[in-house]
Amino acid sequence: MKVAGFDWDDGNREKCAKHGVLLTEIEAVFRHRPHVAPDIAHSDIEARFLAIGKGDEGRFIFVACTLRKIEGETFIRPISARYMHRKEIEHYEKAASNLDH
Repeated sequence: MKVAGFDWDDGNREKCAKHGVLLTEIEAVFRHRPHVAPDIAHSDIEARFLAIGKGDEGRFIFVACTLRKIEGETFIRPISARYMHRKEIEHYEKAASNLDH
């Protein structure tokens, strides 16, 4: 799927910045091909996704997002973002290495 960019406004900028993650870092996660999975628990109104990946500085970031169609193009709309805790990173890396074998 081709994505045209990001859908930012005051609401999601503030919520994403709440945990100290810069908007540029969130966008970088998607440039570095994150692991993306459906967020079934929060997809009542619209399909939501969970993305785990690294920003440009190499820190693991967890992003909740949805996709929005605007004038016929698809945009990623981040809903929330935070840096991952050490235990979460260890769990993610272990699961990812098991998939590689």
